[in-house]
Amino acid sequence: MSHQSKSPEPRVGGGPPRRLVNATAPVARALAGRRWVPLWALIRHRGRRSGTAYETPIAVVPTTDASIVMIGLPWGSTTNWARNVVAAGGASLRWKGRDVELGHPRIVDGAEAERLARAPLRPVLKRFPAAIVFERG
Repeated sequence: MSHQSKSPEPRVGGGPPRRLVNATAPVARALAGRRWVPLWALIRHRGRRSGTAYETPIAVVPTTDASIVMIGLPWGSTTNWARNVVAAGGASLRWKGRDVELGHPRIVDGAEAERLARAPLRPVLKRFPAAIVFERG
């Protein structure tokens, strides 16, 4: 059984406001991973200390390299789900109606994310403090 991506303790520092997360999560979770919503996906991961299974709605960034999957980190690299997948060495993704295994996660800065992103999203990624890049498969 998977759980929502709420941590038991309040967020400290750079994270989205809890009210925003609580208000948007049900809609994001309902749409993420669907074939007809290609930007949104559900990343499945386990807590690095608890081992609890989580499904977190995220936005996949189209890249110039089909062998990688990139997810922007607008709240920075200390986002809990990102720390979990780096600690685990990978995760699975429910994306476009399919399950995709992701491995070898690495955190990149905004400049590298901008280089990897397709042209329309480059200006957005440039403003993010970080992104996480995975190899497919």
